[in-house]
Formats: sequence, C-alpha cells, structure tokens
Amino acid sequence: MTMHGALRIAPLQGSVSAAEWQARVDLAACYRLCESYGMSDMIYTHITARVPDSPGHFLINPNGMLFGEITASSLLKVSLEGEILYKPDLPYGLHPAGFTIHSAIYRARPDAMAAMHTHTVAGMAVSALKCGLLPLTQTATRFYGRIAYHEFRGPERDPSERDSLARSIGKLDYCILRNHGLLTLGESVPEAFIAMWGLERACQAQLQAMACNTELNLPPDDVVAKSCEMYTSGSRRYGLLEWPGLLRKLDMQDPSYRD
Repeated sequence: MTMHGALRIAPLQGSVSAAEWQARVDLAACYRLCESYGMSDMIYTHITARVPDSPGHFLINPNGMLFGEITASSLLKVSLEGEILYKPDLPYGLHPAGFTIHSAIYRARPDAMAAMHTHTVAGMAVSALKCGLLPLTQTATRFYGRIAYHEFRGPERDPSERDSLARSIGKLDYCILRNHGLLTLGESVPEAFIAMWGLERACQAQLQAMACNTELNLPPDDVVAKSCEMYTSGSRRYGLLEWPGLLRKLDMQDPSYRD
C-alpha cells in the first residue's frame, strides 16, 4: 500500500495498461503543479485526462482529496455515462459538477485528451467582467479571438447542461465560464496545463493593469492580429517542451505523485 499522509492507496501500476498508467502519472503531476502554482481551490475544480486506449473513459480526482495529495493510483476512472469503473478504497466519490463539465467535453470533442478547470481569483474576476479577456499583453494575444464564453446558469451539476457547454466551446480549446472560472483543453495533459498557466497569467496581468485606475494601452488592431497569428501558426504544440522540466521540478520536491 502507498502511504500518502493519512491516506492508504493500493498501487495500480501493473494492473492497468501502460498507456493508462502514463496518463495517470501525467494527470497526477498536473494536480501537483496546479497546487504548486497557486491555481488549486482546495478539493474543488477538476483536471481530467481521457484514457488513451479506452476513449470512452476518463480519469478524474476523487472528491475529497487535496490537489497536493493526488497520486497516479488515486484517480477515479469514469465512463462518459457516469459509471465509476475504478475508485481507490477511500470514502471519496465522483463530484457531479466535475462529471458534467468534463464528460461534456469528451463527448463532444474526440480530439480532446485532457481538460483543466480552475476557480482562481484572477480567473473568476475576469469571468465576471463584461469585456472578458482583453489583448493587453503578448500573453493575452495567445488566447484572444480563440476563447469561448459560456454563460452562467448556476453550478454545473445537471447532465442536461452538457450539450449547452459543448455548443459554447465548439472547436475552441479555451473557455471562460462566465461568473465561474477558466477552462482549457488539450491534445495532452501538458498542453492543457501550459495553456491554463498562460491564461491565468494573462488574467492576472489584466486585473493588475485595470486596478491602476489609468487609461489602458491597447495595442492597435493590426498588431493584435499579427500577434494572434503567431500563436495560431506556431511551430510546436505548447506543453511538450516545458513538461519534462516541470516533472524534474516535481521529482526534486516530492515524487510521490508517481505512486
């Protein structure tokens, strides 16, 4: 048994496919990084990964574990219909809102292999602004014009809301859930995390600039368009180059996410 704080979790490595185990390790790392970079919300919000060799299933955190406690073996395995196919021997189950949001994504987007949802102060604040995300910084132009908005209808706990969320996101990989928080999708866990890290920083910069109570310097439209084009025609997928270094950082701090 793996001992993590007060939790005892049976190790899964060797009991699942190599592809699923790798997805579990990457997703557990993502939870730890989310905590490390100040983007967690205690036990709330969710990061998920589709099981690569079983696309009708995805991995998600048990509702009760802190992000800094998540390990590869602790993640729930859930079907798109809500059936829990694996859970560790813990008194924690599936959060309804986590299932609703993430099953909506995986049902509608076969290309999505990971999704990350946060309730950071900066993300919630920008989600409450009528203007949404502005192209105030180079970082913001990475997302500007390619970000969806989904109107708030109350907590996302009703599975009937999945179609509405899927329509709002469409083919985009970034979404601001109005009066709620941020959402990023990716073809991998690293891509979803690096996108969220950038989107979070863009929101933080916008709020700090707006708080200065002076006129904002918005770049001209042609400069914004040029900057946005640089990101849409990028030569590499974000996350792939950054991820090994982030894992090295985690391994030096606490490698137990791999358990």
